[in-house]
Amino acid sequence: MEYIILAIIGLLSGVVGALVGLGGGVILVPATLFFGGSLGLIPGITPQNVVGLSVIMMIFTGLASTLSYMKSKTVDYRSGLIFFIGSVPGTILGAIVNKGLDLPSFNLYFGILLILLATLLLVRKYLKPIHIFVDNSKKKTFIDPQGNTFVYGYPIWFALLLTFGVGFASGLFGIGGGSILVPAMILLFLFPPHVAVGTSMFMVFLSAIVNSVSHISLGNVPWLYTIPVIPAAYIGAKIGAYLNQKIKSETLVFALRIILLLLGIRSIVAGLLG
Repeated sequence: MEYIILAIIGLLSGVVGALVGLGGGVILVPATLFFGGSLGLIPGITPQNVVGLSVIMMIFTGLASTLSYMKSKTVDYRSGLIFFIGSVPGTILGAIVNKGLDLPSFNLYFGILLILLATLLLVRKYLKPIHIFVDNSKKKTFIDPQGNTFVYGYPIWFALLLTFGVGFASGLFGIGGGSILVPAMILLFLFPPHVAVGTSMFMVFLSAIVNSVSHISLGNVPWLYTIPVIPAAYIGAKIGAYLNQKIKSETLVFALRIILLLLGIRSIVAGLLG
């Protein structure tokens, strides 16, 4: 039974993760903790196991998504590599800190993080674009399928600082970093949503490799549970990347906001009741 549940969770994680650039961990982590920790349907699940499972899955969802986004030319490779370099030290530190978290604390902190991200996107339209980062950087231009022109950019020093924090959250919560990076790219660097998602998945793939090494060395990976999750998540990521190209930019941001808000509320409630 647990393998069927994990396969379904993996499929949904792949679809949603690739669709909005989250990497899938933001779905897999709370869902697996709910079915495994709260309902007891997945034996032996701990926050550390779930994070280990999530980072292994994200190698494959990141790869599948990146290959799809490469075809649609919505991956900014240079930005992805810069963000990856900044995230590596934070990822390793986050994986180490993860060892000290119990389930209620994990759920509570994870939920607060998601609510903050959802709130940022909720007020996005009411915030003035932060042009200071774009104005003081080398600008890039992108025209989306609807004919909208985007001018975006960022100072490298700030991108490295930001992605250190993204990497820390990724290593700590197993969420791939995309749930933080995508909103930041859209709000601070004025990335077009489709390019933000494609570039995020490229970085998720690279950082998941480093993240997995950390968690494997710490003994956090439940290898038997990767058997149903990996193929299901890979297929889901292909589906999500395909759907991404059929959805308007604003619809994409709306979907991301709702997903983060609902998961954040559920996680906080679980943390407080735990």
